[in-house]
Amino acid sequence: MKILIAEDAPVNQLLLTNFLKSYGECHVASNGQAAVDLFRESLVEGARKFDLVCLDIVMPELDGQAALQEIRHLEKESGIPGSSRVKVIMITALDDSENIMEALVRGECEAYLTKPVSAQMIAQQLGELGLI
Repeated sequence: MKILIAEDAPVNQLLLTNFLKSYGECHVASNGQAAVDLFRESLVEGARKFDLVCLDIVMPELDGQAALQEIRHLEKESGIPGSSRVKVIMITALDDSENIMEALVRGECEAYLTKPVSAQMIAQQLGELGLI
């Protein structure tokens, strides 16, 4: 599995990478714009596409919500059908149910986790998403 972790805090980048590296190849972006750029690069002909994107909601340059909208727009432009689009887990330290529900209701993300995230929480979500 090819995984994109978008997280601005280095300690959280390391934590998520350690939890996810046994499931696949991890790529890290330190802000929302960098995540969108990496995702765009993965859509070029012959490149291996991401299977999972973990997006922190609060990030510099482009927050997780805006990055998610850009990712979905890139998939649409590339002709990727809904059934084949990347699975997205939103991650937040906020008790921000409105922000999370907005992404879930719009159907742009498949799941969310609230920090602190544990290996067990990650494994459960991956299972529910059919990725393991």
